[in-house]
Amino acid sequence: MPNQEFSTKNTTSYKVTSIVHQRHLVLNEKYLKDSTSAWITDSAEVIGINLHDPFRTSVSINDKMKIPFKIGVHKAVGGDHDFPNPGDLLCASLASCFESTIRLISNKLRIELIETKINATAQVDVRGTLMIDKSVPVEFQSMHIDALIISKNTNEKLLHKLIEGAKRSCIVYQTIKKGIPITLNTVVKIKN
Repeated sequence: MPNQEFSTKNTTSYKVTSIVHQRHLVLNEKYLKDSTSAWITDSAEVIGINLHDPFRTSVSINDKMKIPFKIGVHKAVGGDHDFPNPGDLLCASLASCFESTIRLISNKLRIELIETKINATAQVDVRGTLMIDKSVPVEFQSMHIDALIISKNTNEKLLHKLIEGAKRSCIVYQTIKKGIPITLNTVVKIKN
């Protein structure tokens, strides 16, 4: 997330107690001294096992932790959909990145979150991938996020800045929206 100032009252006192702001200060200094250190590489790897089964595989997430996830093929393209499919992982990436970004910005703004729920969906016409209709593109045609944010001791203006900041700073959101439209429906509630 870029080092951006959010114009709120007592912003400085909020940031002094924000662990996210403290860590970002260290990273900002590091990246300003050496911009190449800001480059990261995320990874996933599939090593084909049980190649006789066209409907299931597994993917290992992160090159150090190698956390395995079983992957299935969606029933819309002939699979059993007995495990998450790659489209589900795309939605999981968008939802988890968006929610993590909300948490980071909330901490910097000292917004006390009570509950968050981010649901990401992706729509695709599979006739293209099945080569039934070559005029149908082989891609997700749209994605959507439903976001519920319940917070305490804040105001509508600050929550609007939170959502706009999350849209600007969420890497997966910004990457995907360059290729396909993403709609966002946000419900925010304030409990005092």
